[in-house]
Amino acid sequence: MTQAVQEPTTPNTPPVTPVPSRHVRVVGGKTFYWGTGRRKKSVARVRIVPGEGAFLVNDRKMDEFFREICDRNYLQGPLATANIAGKIDVFVNVYGGGHTGQAGAIVQGLGRALSLYDPALRKPLQDAGFLTRDSRMKERKKYGLRGARRAFQFSKR
Repeated sequence: MTQAVQEPTTPNTPPVTPVPSRHVRVVGGKTFYWGTGRRKKSVARVRIVPGEGAFLVNDRKMDEFFREICDRNYLQGPLATANIAGKIDVFVNVYGGGHTGQAGAIVQGLGRALSLYDPALRKPLQDAGFLTRDSRMKERKKYGLRGARRAFQFSKR
């Protein structure tokens, strides 16, 4: 007498998809990866999505927003480290501070978003310093001084 072996039945479960989190959102079929960066008084919210290589800062092209060549080169650092320049679109909203502080905030936010986009990029980005917040802030003015450290000019007469 032979018995038929029954395979255990499992309920039909849908394939596992990444759950959209606070930093990964699916909008209109596109997956956006978010990163927040800070430097001095600047805060940057960076979104990346696979695309043709557009880089918009406050709805303007990066070259129009940042006039200094050193700031533009600094922004290309995380993309060059990840070796994906021209393969993703970058959308940035940045406010506060000056241009150098805003560039530093964008770089940190871009590094965080790239590490979510591909977790294998986390180590190279971290080694290059793109995930570390630059904690230097403007020193406060002290009483009895003209600035943080500058004293008033001494007058003998």
